[in-house]
Amino acid sequence: MKPKKIVIIGSGFGGLSVGCLLAARGHQVEIFEKRDQPGGRAYTYTFNQFTFDGGPSVITGPNLLEKIFKAAGKKPSDYFQLVPVNPFYRIFNSEGVFFDYSNNIPQMQAQVAQLSPGDAAGFKKLMEALTAIPSKKPGELPAPQTRMLDLFKNAPALIKLGNEPDLYEFVSQFIQDEFLKHALSFHPLLIGSNPFNTHPELLMNMKMELETGVFYPIGGTKSIIAGMVKLFNELKGKIHLNTEVDQIITQRGRATGVRLKDQSIVQADLIISNADTVHTYQSLIAPALQKKNRNQRFKNMEYSFSLFVIYFGTKRRYTDTNLAHHNIILNAPYKKLIEDIFYRKRLSPNSFLYLHMPTLTDATIAPEGSESFYVMSPVPNLQSKLDWTQISRSYRDQILDYLEEHFLPDIKANIVVEHHLTPLHFDQTLNSYLGAAYGAQNIPQQSNWFRPHNQSEDIRNLYFVGAGTQPGAGLPAVLYSALFVDQLINK
Repeated sequence: MKPKKIVIIGSGFGGLSVGCLLAARGHQVEIFEKRDQPGGRAYTYTFNQFTFDGGPSVITGPNLLEKIFKAAGKKPSDYFQLVPVNPFYRIFNSEGVFFDYSNNIPQMQAQVAQLSPGDAAGFKKLMEALTAIPSKKPGELPAPQTRMLDLFKNAPALIKLGNEPDLYEFVSQFIQDEFLKHALSFHPLLIGSNPFNTHPELLMNMKMELETGVFYPIGGTKSIIAGMVKLFNELKGKIHLNTEVDQIITQRGRATGVRLKDQSIVQADLIISNADTVHTYQSLIAPALQKKNRNQRFKNMEYSFSLFVIYFGTKRRYTDTNLAHHNIILNAPYKKLIEDIFYRKRLSPNSFLYLHMPTLTDATIAPEGSESFYVMSPVPNLQSKLDWTQISRSYRDQILDYLEEHFLPDIKANIVVEHHLTPLHFDQTLNSYLGAAYGAQNIPQQSNWFRPHNQSEDIRNLYFVGAGTQPGAGLPAVLYSALFVDQLINK
């Protein structure tokens, strides 16, 4: 194929991955990033020698990173270091009892027998059921679904999936204890989806995690981003920081380039957007070209929740607590949390918290004798009309008061650096529609062919990578989206 001039909007995991893949094939690739550093949502915040990851902290699917680097004849281990994290997650109930979720099945079996002896046999059957799910062959790449023919070809599989239980129901077939049900079905919440209304293919995420593990990059997620940038530069790609794209320029239904905020124009043969999919259609494309992807289509879709995130560093260590690297704090009633966030659009304080304590694994991201944390609380997206300019301080206080009482003694007196994000950050800085942290939910009617396509139906040489397109949210899915677009462009 003749080398093409390709412009990528955004330098998140999707944009950098597809940039490396296409540059490795000899295409001339330029990435335009509006922020002052690459990474998109995987932005790095640094305050007084404390480093905080703004992006994914749970790294799974390392084989996909290997596939991207292998396309350039390289290995990820030459660019960054991944270390396994065990347990994958420590999951606490409202009484402080915890369950360690890992790929050590006998160890989990023993925990189940201790917490709920009547569920020991059911847990064994659950693990057998997960193991029985067909795995993809090594190197096998799923196909993006961009044509009506793809829908018809996959119709039997979609019908079968439509009759499968959601993740919570699937787990409930084997487990009776409510805490264990929640502990074994919370995964969709990490990608903005509802465990009571998930696409059954999310079971594959659990299976992949059990098979390949959970990892942490030494130095934080920024080390993966830095490694991908280094590879991209070696492949003669160019990244422009502090450079925002204002419009995708078209002629006769084809994209011919982009107009930047400073009104300069960059010509291109192909455009790839790693920006939010809805933002791209609504703000970067002329309304007359929005034929199949009109505003009404996006208004009718169901979106993930948003997030309230507090990054904080302390002047003392907290290694004398029961906390692990990844902590999930579940407070009953679990289903009320889901209904509050997804349906009633109201706050449900401290019902679900993800507490990240990476300095247990990597002391380099904080000054000596200090600890680095972030705590993430799912909150309704901006459909809720909550005024975060007024309530963010009180919500922050509720979370830290709870952590101080139950997990981190005297935490407020020991905080030396702090930064927080609200849904307004996802809306205004990341251009996420409705401030939804993970784009459209991964539910059956918004999955596969029904999810926004990797290749635009309206502008044929416009492509999409990231959480808002196929196959969905989460780091493995975003990496798959880059592989999909590489496949579509070079098929």
